[in-house]
Amino acid sequence: MRMDSVEESIVRAEPPGVRFLRRSKGFNLSIRAYRTSVLIITFIAYACFHASRKPISIVKGVLKAEWAPFSGETATARLGEIDLAFLLVYSLAMYFAGHLGDRVNLRIFLTIGMIGSGTFVALFGMGYWWNIHSFIFYLSVQMVQGLFQATGWPSVVAVVSNWFGKRKRGLIMGVWNSHTSVGNICGSLIAAAVLQYGWGWSFLLPGILVAMAGIMVFLFLVVSPEDAGFASIDDIDNRRMRIEDQNLIGGQKNVLSNQVSSPSEFHSSPENLTVLIELSKVDSCGNDVNRVIDPSKAEPHGGDQNAKLDREELLADDEEDSLLQLTRIASTESSATTAVGFLEAWMIPGVASYALCLFFSKLVAYTFLYWLPFYIRHTAIAGEYLSDKNAGNLSTLFDVGGVLGGILAGHISDRLEARAITSVVFLYSAIPILILYRMYGDISMYVNIPLMMVAGLFVNGPYSLITTAVSADLGTHSSLNGNSRALATVTAIIDGTGSVGAALGPLLTGYISARGWNGVFIMLIIAILFAGFFLIHLVVAEIVDKFHKSESFEVDRLRQEDIAEM
Repeated sequence: MRMDSVEESIVRAEPPGVRFLRRSKGFNLSIRAYRTSVLIITFIAYACFHASRKPISIVKGVLKAEWAPFSGETATARLGEIDLAFLLVYSLAMYFAGHLGDRVNLRIFLTIGMIGSGTFVALFGMGYWWNIHSFIFYLSVQMVQGLFQATGWPSVVAVVSNWFGKRKRGLIMGVWNSHTSVGNICGSLIAAAVLQYGWGWSFLLPGILVAMAGIMVFLFLVVSPEDAGFASIDDIDNRRMRIEDQNLIGGQKNVLSNQVSSPSEFHSSPENLTVLIELSKVDSCGNDVNRVIDPSKAEPHGGDQNAKLDREELLADDEEDSLLQLTRIASTESSATTAVGFLEAWMIPGVASYALCLFFSKLVAYTFLYWLPFYIRHTAIAGEYLSDKNAGNLSTLFDVGGVLGGILAGHISDRLEARAITSVVFLYSAIPILILYRMYGDISMYVNIPLMMVAGLFVNGPYSLITTAVSADLGTHSSLNGNSRALATVTAIIDGTGSVGAALGPLLTGYISARGWNGVFIMLIIAILFAGFFLIHLVVAEIVDKFHKSESFEVDRLRQEDIAEM
């Protein structure tokens, strides 16, 4: 394949906004700049998705009090059915969205979903000015909105996973996944702030916001490194891991110095050559500026400023920031892998277990998402009932705890290299907190607020971890033999199954809460118990794996000592 044809394919894959900046302004973005832009754009995109879901929970009190068909004796049940309509369509459409997302341009796919979603969120609010009191109208609008929103999660997770390797994926995605809570907070604050002017505004403004974010995605989101002419992160990760395994088996510290006798021998190895080709860009004139790093020219720190290519740095964690590149031809050819089938994705080890865990975990999280403001509004705290606006504002503290929970769960799972153990510990820690919140949350604000935040930490922590880092890990599982085109499908399977639970939780809450809130909290605790149960065998596997690794390290240490004594 000719180099100019490869460059043309790269240019065609670039978003129009990035292409305009590169051509007219002469910008030549680094890998770090691309990564930063991907994190920011996808963060804003999904925060807007969640912000547009929040208004219905804020306006429930107003709808129940004064707006048919949601007023009267059947009000609570009708509001639960509205939640079900959205979440059921959302969860079912998620399976198809993920399967389709691995086969189409994710930037276009996500743009269509965001603009469509914004349109129907705003349309729900227009029912206020059009004086519509038909339950079928609101039900239909929520169902179509769920269809468009299903494009969001598989798309953003797949895009972020394309740009970041596995080593710090838990922490990075834990921080990044705070967009869910940030979106909930912003959606609550916006909806509560304009509620006094009419509940229609609580939907119209978030709808406009998510549609505008969709335009931003279309203009600037770069889906993968290959689209910008860089190497696949998974290729780099896989080759680095194989080299490190060789080092561990041989008891060697530096593969470059101990395994390569000459530059020509090193360059003759395709895998090593792949790792040592520095990631670069084609300049504004289209000239190829790829540069191969010769290990024989690498000098220790303190040498010539232009030759600080310390050999160990080439294999360090932060080497991805200076990014190592395959040749453009190899990058283009590697992108031609076929997408994984739906049933094949279900067979990936761990996918079914995490999907079933998320079914119950998301049931709990979304019950809080849709009903917490309503619960606070109808529960006296220190003997006083809060207004709809104040109840909505107070409920955002649950999401503040959720932000901390997602970051903490991601960081801990990275350090321990144990996603299942981390998830189960967080899940079962949530049970006593929920009991305390129900029993003592009405004593005062000073008791309610910390309990609510800690509940958000433990409830949203595993939910965040499973929907981000775990989904990304499984979407690039070793059983796929390097084929990363399962990311959106696996993400959709896990989150789609979870969303079925998310639909069930708010629906059951609508009926159970009519008989008292104790029943709702019992339902949540039972759901958490089941969520942890589906991960128990994975927890055991992680513990056994760690035990075997510790034994292996001890054997290697003793062998090294014996060699040193000889």
